[in-house]
Amino acid sequence: MLTFAIVVFFTIGLNTLVWTVAGLSRIAVEATRALRVRRRRHSGRIFPADALDHRPSRSDVAVVIAAHNEETVIEETLRAAGRLIPPYQIFVVSDGSSDRTVELARAAGANVYDLNPNRGKAGAIVAALEYFDLAGRFDVVMLLDADTRLADDYFETGLALFDSPDVVAVAGRATTLLDGPKQGLEARILTSYRERVYIAMQFLHKFGQAARYADAVAIVPGFASMYRSRILAHIDIAAEGLTIEDYNMTFEVHAKKLGRIAFHPFASIAHTQDPDTLRDYIKQVRRWNLGFWQTLLRHKPRLNRFWAALALFVSELAISSIVMVALVPLLVVSTLGWGLEAAGLVTTGALVDVATVAPPLALLLGVVLPDYALTLIAAVVAKRPGYLVLGLAYPPLRILDAWLCLRAFVQARSGTSTGVWQSPTRRATSSVVS
Repeated sequence: MLTFAIVVFFTIGLNTLVWTVAGLSRIAVEATRALRVRRRRHSGRIFPADALDHRPSRSDVAVVIAAHNEETVIEETLRAAGRLIPPYQIFVVSDGSSDRTVELARAAGANVYDLNPNRGKAGAIVAALEYFDLAGRFDVVMLLDADTRLADDYFETGLALFDSPDVVAVAGRATTLLDGPKQGLEARILTSYRERVYIAMQFLHKFGQAARYADAVAIVPGFASMYRSRILAHIDIAAEGLTIEDYNMTFEVHAKKLGRIAFHPFASIAHTQDPDTLRDYIKQVRRWNLGFWQTLLRHKPRLNRFWAALALFVSELAISSIVMVALVPLLVVSTLGWGLEAAGLVTTGALVDVATVAPPLALLLGVVLPDYALTLIAAVVAKRPGYLVLGLAYPPLRILDAWLCLRAFVQARSGTSTGVWQSPTRRATSSVVS
């Protein structure tokens, strides 16, 4: 039972428990506040200036898309964004593209900057901000990936989160853009697993981290998020040596005390295209992990809530990753010892000791049961019962994630990145989102 409990603990994680409780507390606090507001309005009492005074409108938003050889997806992304905001408020910076990205973006009515040579996503964003003077012209700058489609209520719900002047960034909620029944089994497993990761991290972690009293959000993802433009000059967007920019931008908001980050799982939703082959999945996860560790090593720890929460997360991430990776050889050794003992071939020795201390069934169930509980939550939230079948294939992917995380840490300590990018494999899709 002790072995089972230990494995369950590291499979679920203390962070999940802490931030889930924080999220439930936030729900209670927000429900109480909403009830008080309704009562005051019903009574006709006068109360201070409404939060709407602080909220920007759609006309205050500039959408920036950094694109490198995105002809496969850029048209649909611009079409989806153009249904919500005028094309003249959309700014595409083509970062050294050699395909039809520039031509298609101009045909869609967007403002286009054909940038050469390739500077990487962060460098392209900085170039667009300067070239179009976006911070001087707009109150809010939204960063949008070329393969991402905004939900119809993205701005309605997202801008509402700027309900206080101290909110300087709104983290978008990621959800997977599915291609429907034409996907093969490999693609369905990978994209549904990624959707489960999104749901677990955003509902069980980030929602609690974004509570007013916590303010511990570790990433404002660059796929579809918004910043008040007045803080962008204080952020080193294209920091040298980093693979990705969004972790560093978020860390700098906290480090420089620029303001609070808002997030809600039912607001600012955007659908993004996730890898549907194992090769592309590994490349993307490696890049994300490398960017996280590079950013962590770049910043000096501070005595505040954000760094306390981050220290807890990093400690647990490292330990749980080691446990998950070690689980495979441990399970093999334990099963071998159990099998030899059951067959009466051996009764003592190291193999039997391992099987006694860490029974194979306890190891297996300690991972599978809590992992499947996360799958059940994802199936309910996403309203996709098919995840309950696909979820049987998720535990090996968690072990792969753990290995990639540890490997990226070693790589982050041994070198830096230029930031120059190559587009991941894109796929045309006719999926409709709402």
